[in-house]
Amino acid sequence: MPEIILNIYLIINDNLVKEFRVVSYKKEGTDNEKIEFLKSKVESDFSNSYQFEAPCDNKGRFMNYNKFYKLEKKGRHFELFENIFSSFDVPEKPLVCVTPVVDGKILN
Repeated sequence: MPEIILNIYLIINDNLVKEFRVVSYKKEGTDNEKIEFLKSKVESDFSNSYQFEAPCDNKGRFMNYNKFYKLEKKGRHFELFENIFSSFDVPEKPLVCVTPVVDGKILN
């Protein structure tokens, strides 16, 4: 059964997560096949991605990447993507490929 899968980009400038970008696909196959597909599309998807605002604190400051990394290690980084998930109507535990774009350079 096909499911919606996402390529998510973390736009990091000066060590701050400034925005998210996303491309979605509806694909069938194993999880490994879907991840490999998303990875194969990382370079070409970026220019066609939808932009989403990154979270800010109550003073309007962007999150530094180290804080994101700590959330990621705890498995809580998906909480930051809720707006993305609802926009693309993904399942409860979506399959995603998260790629950092640091100072304009895509890191695979």
